[in-house]
Amino acid sequence: MTTPGNNDKRHLAGSLHWRTGRLLLSVPGRRRNAELFVAHLEDLRAYRVIHVICDNARFHDCQAVRDYLDQHGGRIVLHHLPKYAPETNPIERVWWHLHETITRNHRCQSIDELLNEVYTWAETQQTFYLQTASFRSTYNRPA
Repeated sequence: MTTPGNNDKRHLAGSLHWRTGRLLLSVPGRRRNAELFVAHLEDLRAYRVIHVICDNARFHDCQAVRDYLDQHGGRIVLHHLPKYAPETNPIERVWWHLHETITRNHRCQSIDELLNEVYTWAETQQTFYLQTASFRSTYNRPA
């Protein structure tokens, strides 16, 4: 039996499309770091201009990220939220639902099985509406 805390882990980077509420997930990484964040920014380059709301994780504003942004001009704009204010970041609610629904107390036998459950869950969600007062938009309210 695997001891809690020593399990194999994967970290996801994700963004919400602010108009559609669609969750955009990147390939999982073994660590939550600048490499994972830059890979996610690269995935987002499929869009013309990208505004990314970031919390204050150290790797969101490090040399590797600055170098990446320098290479890709003004197409990607990072917006940093105040420290210790997860309620101002709409994707935090999505991560909370993901943990409550899938990753907390799961019974998967492998990390691949768990990742399949995560991706299936993300695909079956129609949209994630922006539910915080800081980000109300007529585009994101249910009819």
